[in-house]
Amino acid sequence: MTGDPVTGDPAASTPLTVPELSLVVLVGVTGSGKSTFARTHFKPTEVISSDFCRGLVADDENDQSATPAAFELLHYIVGKRLAGGRLTVVDATNVQPEARRELVALAREHDVLPVAIVLDLPEKLCAERNAGRKDRDFGPHVLRRQRDQLRRGRSGLRREGFRAVHVLRSPEEVAAAVITRTRLFNDLRHETGPFDVIGDVHGCRAELEQLLTTMGYEIERDGAARPVNARHPDRRAIFVGDLVDRGPDTPGVLRLVMGMVKAGTALCVSGNHEAKLNKALQGRNVRLNHGLPETMEQLASEPEAFRAEVARFIDGLISHYVLDGGRLVVAHAGLIERYQGRASGRVREFCLYGQTTGETDEYGLPIRYPWAQEYRGRAMVVYGHTPVPRAEWLNNTLCLDTGCVFGGRLTALNYPERTLVHVPAARVYYTPAKPFPAASTPGREPDVLDIGDVSGSRVIETGYLPRVGVREAHAAAALEVMSRFAIDPRWLLYLPPTMSPVTTSQRPGTLEHPEQAFAAYRADGVTSVLCEEKHMGSRAVLLVCRSPDVPPARFSLPADPACGTIWTRTGRPFFSPALTASLIDRIRAAAEKAGLFAELGTSWLLFDAELLPWNLKAGPLVRDQYATVGAAAAASLPAASAVLEQASARTLPGDGVRLDALVDRTRSRSANAAAFTAAYLRYCWPTAELAGVRVAPFQLLASEGAVYHERPHLWHLDVADRLAAACPELIATTRRIAVRTDDPAAVAAATQWWQELTDAGGEGMVVKPAANLTRGDAPVQPAPVQPALVQPGLKVRGREYLRIIYGPDYTEPANLAQLRQRAVGHKRSLALREYALGLEALDRVARGEPLWRVHECVFAVLALESEPVDPRL
Repeated sequence: MTGDPVTGDPAASTPLTVPELSLVVLVGVTGSGKSTFARTHFKPTEVISSDFCRGLVADDENDQSATPAAFELLHYIVGKRLAGGRLTVVDATNVQPEARRELVALAREHDVLPVAIVLDLPEKLCAERNAGRKDRDFGPHVLRRQRDQLRRGRSGLRREGFRAVHVLRSPEEVAAAVITRTRLFNDLRHETGPFDVIGDVHGCRAELEQLLTTMGYEIERDGAARPVNARHPDRRAIFVGDLVDRGPDTPGVLRLVMGMVKAGTALCVSGNHEAKLNKALQGRNVRLNHGLPETMEQLASEPEAFRAEVARFIDGLISHYVLDGGRLVVAHAGLIERYQGRASGRVREFCLYGQTTGETDEYGLPIRYPWAQEYRGRAMVVYGHTPVPRAEWLNNTLCLDTGCVFGGRLTALNYPERTLVHVPAARVYYTPAKPFPAASTPGREPDVLDIGDVSGSRVIETGYLPRVGVREAHAAAALEVMSRFAIDPRWLLYLPPTMSPVTTSQRPGTLEHPEQAFAAYRADGVTSVLCEEKHMGSRAVLLVCRSPDVPPARFSLPADPACGTIWTRTGRPFFSPALTASLIDRIRAAAEKAGLFAELGTSWLLFDAELLPWNLKAGPLVRDQYATVGAAAAASLPAASAVLEQASARTLPGDGVRLDALVDRTRSRSANAAAFTAAYLRYCWPTAELAGVRVAPFQLLASEGAVYHERPHLWHLDVADRLAAACPELIATTRRIAVRTDDPAAVAAATQWWQELTDAGGEGMVVKPAANLTRGDAPVQPAPVQPALVQPGLKVRGREYLRIIYGPDYTEPANLAQLRQRAVGHKRSLALREYALGLEALDRVARGEPLWRVHECVFAVLALESEPVDPRL
């Protein structure tokens, strides 16, 4: 792989090396033959062409106005292929740095290597080719501009992040090119074993010799009787790293392992101690601790040639191996599934150091995040790094660091037999900073709920935001609510996230307006949104089972006639058990009538909804807070206005101005109070049992083995409409309007729709990305790990409804001026974190993970609600 042009005999073939898992970016001006090259060397399914995507979205491959949508589609398809571990080729001009930058970020997001193949053919030849094509009717200036961009950017392709750059400068070089697909260094799937995976040695050469001999290896020695190789007639050793530091004979361990690797009788991955030793040997500034000074002293007594050999060996160690058809992964600190077989800086970082919470313990050591507790991957992961008293299986992972250098033992795993072999340490060679544990943590049954899963400070990894932190105090508050007021936890699969309002409007007399919602999504690159009527009720989650035998069979609940339940945003029940059973049964019948159970092949459905009226849940709040304010104002302010008007008529000339202002202010307060009372009364009406109760579902969250957050919102509302048609007296529909944020006429029509909705007494609307789960164009900071998650919805509340939130007099100019200083940044951050946790909980339900894993996310949503955020937002 080279940045230089391909040279040599044009008649001979010239190999262009491309990793088997990589993103290949073709770079060249129009007419350079990129599409022909792609067809010649790659499968049709591997090539994603910008022209083809333009045709998909606009029925015309040359419609340049469709380019933004076409590249949005191209990036989406590329992302899906890379996520699936498939080589992908992008056929577009890619002469602009910003276009390549997005593709490099996409490769990094999926931890694959980007490769550039540049077709830098003569401009005259490209012009002649374009002249022969009727669909290329642009002027010569386009070709010149593209060629200038190509020439300026070609030399910097490696700096942009491309791991390999191949440049072809003539038709002969193009014709001679042959794509050679190479395995990644970590891809040893063709190696099937059997293997003996050996834990952290840390300079304990005598114990390593004893372990190898115990497993049937024959030790080979040099003229000085030092071990330089070990052979087994049928097996091969694999070292998990940390060969060096702390122990008495690091050079002896290195001499033996290097000899085994060179002879092909062993494999070895890098540990964090090797990575640090490598820096020290290169003369870089590192802290001399954790046994490194002893290693440097031991190596100093060795010949220079040996030290140079050690430096080359350590520098060549890779992060992890994937073996035996993907059934075995060996990495020093372990590896989560989505990193296995991938190549990037963050993958290597995880392999060397594992994952931490960002905190340190009382010994100053980083607190490890227990990734293995959450691991559900297909491959067996064998690792070391964190010393344990004995190796124990956890979710198909095994830690082999049993603290030999601390006086424990050196352990090996026989693969595929899954048997363990170990030898005791001769003595304690090194005293650890943290006392070596005497006993390991006992295992746990996957369906047993434990208070430790939801208490204390912790970090939760999701597939949507990399890490979501929960503070100990917030976790305690959530535990208090759940333990005292919540429904049976076996029902509790999900809690809905909070929702952010739009940023403050600067329109006179208005605090929230739709234009801020449309502008926000436009800035995120979201062009299609759906505006949904916001029901003024209480957020509700409904779990509806097809028959009474489903709850015991699926959710391990006691036998009960009820076919499900309904709960609040904090996990509390809305109704008595009898009324809950009656409500759920009617919704179950509606779902059956609408054919949802049969269509989705499920025995249960989980809905997100609004429960109406508002006073059904908030009755005490309405009586004790809103009604008392309205009643007091109605009783006092009109009388005060009357008295002030009389006084104003009888005042001396000097006092008239002051009294007139007071009269006007009191009249305004009286009118505001009347508007306040009218506002909250719109959302209250009497109910008796279920008479007067309405349920407005707006999203189907999950069913058996499936989640639906990638289905567009119109699909979800269609499901809700089918339910409403089956039971119109109980289930309400949600009005909506689709909008293109880049279409001023559509934006104006939606704004008018919102105005009419709120003028008629509606709360307002929620603006959502039409596609539902959406990621923006900008990568997550500080590293381009994945595109940023877009807000799932922005609420735009009406002027009169906001009186309930901010008080009767919030519309007074002085009050509005102060309210316009409100900040929504924390609220938006909270909404995204809770959204990511909710999606992760649903994914875990769909994957059939243990309930404690689901509750980890559910409790975290409630815990985040304790963060100090203005509750009026």
